[in-house]
Order: sequence, then C-alpha cells, then structure tokens
Amino acid sequence: MSHQQPPALALSVANVSHSFGSKKVLVDVSLNVHNGKICGLLGLNGAGKTTLLSLITRLYDNTSGSISVNGFDVRKDPMVALNQLGVVFQNRSLDLELSIRQNLQYHASLYGISKSVANDRIELELDRAGLLERSKDKVRTLSGGQVRRVEIARSLIHQPRLLLLDEPTVGLDVAARQELIKHVRGLVSDEKIGVLWTTHLFDEIMDEDDAVVLHQGKVLATGTHGDILKMGKAKDLTSAFQNITKSGAALELAP
Repeated sequence: MSHQQPPALALSVANVSHSFGSKKVLVDVSLNVHNGKICGLLGLNGAGKTTLLSLITRLYDNTSGSISVNGFDVRKDPMVALNQLGVVFQNRSLDLELSIRQNLQYHASLYGISKSVANDRIELELDRAGLLERSKDKVRTLSGGQVRRVEIARSLIHQPRLLLLDEPTVGLDVAARQELIKHVRGLVSDEKIGVLWTTHLFDEIMDEDDAVVLHQGKVLATGTHGDILKMGKAKDLTSAFQNITKSGAALELAP
C-alpha cells in the first residue's frame, strides 16, 4: 500500500497584494516555507509582516494571488488549511487568570479534540516546553519567556504542520530569548514542521535557515541565509538587509 508523500512546502504564498483603502501594504508578495525549515521574514516595523500573517490566518481575505498551507488553499479550503497551522501573535493572548493547563484545554476544545487525547498532547507539549510541573499554575505567575513557551505549546496541540511566529522574542531578556529560540529549533528538528518567523532582530536567523527581506510591502530578496548575504554583499544579515533595502529594488542571485 503506497503512502502519499506530504507536500514539501508547509506554506506557499504566490503574488499576494493587499491594500487598506488607497494605501498599498503588500505588493505582489511571494514566498515559500519548507517543511523542517525556519524561514525568517525580515522587515522593520511597518514592512507588512503582520498584514501578511493576517492574510495567511484569514483575519483578512486575500483577494489576489494564492496562499496554501500544507497544500491546502486558504480561500478554497479554509477549515482544512487553518487546521494545518499554529499561530503565536505578537500580542499576548493567554487568559492570565486560568492555569496553563486550562488555557491549553480550552484551545483543544475549540478544535474538537477529545479530553483524553488533549490531555496526552498537553502533557507532551508542556514537557517539551519544560513547564509540565507548572501546569496548574495561573498564567499570571509566569515570566515573559515562560508565557511565550506556553503560547507555542498551545499552538501545537492540534498538531499543525506550519507554525507562524510574529516577533516572538519582543520584550524578552537575553536568556529568555535564547531559550525560546532553542525551543523552536528543537521543534523543527524533532517534528519537521515549517516555521515562518517574523523578526527585526536578524541575529535570530541562522546559517541553516531560509530568509525573505520584506521592505515597504515588497519582497526585495529571498533565498538561504547565505544567498541573502551574497545579494547584500555583506558578512552579516543586518548589513545585508541595510544594503538591500537601501536600493529598494528586488534582487536575485546571479547565476
């Protein structure tokens, strides 16, 4: 009996534009996130990163181009597509007065997951996040880094293939930031999920990652970490980003 191979792409965005009134926020944006890889979406505040995530998650409707999650079009098969993704938005979204476990149980119930299955998955994800012993504690007793790890655990309860992280380390101290980065990289390694990681802290993107430079709503460069350095004629990602955005023109790697 042959098994169907999962699609290579956790996320495919093709030729997507978006406007608020007369203001163009995204212009003909295309990018891919591969399963088992982190793709850094690099851009300053106002670049259009959060708008793009809002289109992927159907908070906004994409009226141009196409967006597919794990092979499912978000417009044609929204329920199936959205079941394939987990999201951690920049703004904190846990109920501070509920316990960690209660927050995760509520999320599981929204996805119609039975209590017994939900409890198994909650144990797994909290253990992986290093917070299993804190499961009965109220969220308000946690540090910022711990809250972020709970949000990631929650986003994985329904076993998505794509994880969207919108500036996940903002407001964290250096130690909590490093711990969160290590945790996400462990998930990618263990579960082979795809991660779209939006950030303006470019040192979070490593040599093994892919990257996309989004500037004023346009994709100016896309490729591996090394490709971006070559396009930007620089030895580090921050300098490459500055060089690429200074020109404002989309770059491609010379053959």
